[in-house]
Amino acid sequence: MMMKHVTDVAFREYGRVIDCDFDLSELVQIMSTTEAPEDNVVYFASIEKLETLSVAKKIQKSFFGELPIQIGFCNGTNTKLNALEYHRSSEIGIAITDLILLVGKQKDIEDDNTYDTSKVEAFNVKAGEIVEMYATTLHYAPCSVEGKPFRNVVILPKDTNTEMEACMICTEEDKLMTAKNKWLIAHEDAKIEGAFVGLKGINIDIK
Repeated sequence: MMMKHVTDVAFREYGRVIDCDFDLSELVQIMSTTEAPEDNVVYFASIEKLETLSVAKKIQKSFFGELPIQIGFCNGTNTKLNALEYHRSSEIGIAITDLILLVGKQKDIEDDNTYDTSKVEAFNVKAGEIVEMYATTLHYAPCSVEGKPFRNVVILPKDTNTEMEACMICTEEDKLMTAKNKWLIAHEDAKIEGAFVGLKGINIDIK
């Protein structure tokens, strides 16, 4: 598939690259020691070492208007789409390594909660870039560049992606909820337990 960079005008429909002079050196140093498997992906929603850094307060104020936040990471090796999720809020990612984002638009989800994977677009992110993905942007785990493990800081409102209480199904969209502030549509090939299977078309593989 065609690969663009997040600075391309096409990415403006999904988010933006944030230009700021925050000192991220301590964050990068800690992230360089975090696990990044060569055969799968790991995600931790909240890491205390990252959240207590001095730069965390600046991120909270500038990017989330002082709302409580969590800072975690998504690391590993991945080449497939597998699923798409969205939140009711923007997600901030800080690329510690080069990585690839596969994204789509919430407005393209059909009335039956299915989504055609042919509408997904791919964007390169360079190490050191800070990327905001808007609440209406469908996304999931990043993909690797040249098969190398990636490291990506993930910043969201506090408690996002954490375990939720069993919820009553009030609307059709509720069927997509798999965690707090997380709506997910999976591809059948991914076999994600408990997830709504609604991605139509191929399970994109960037290998």
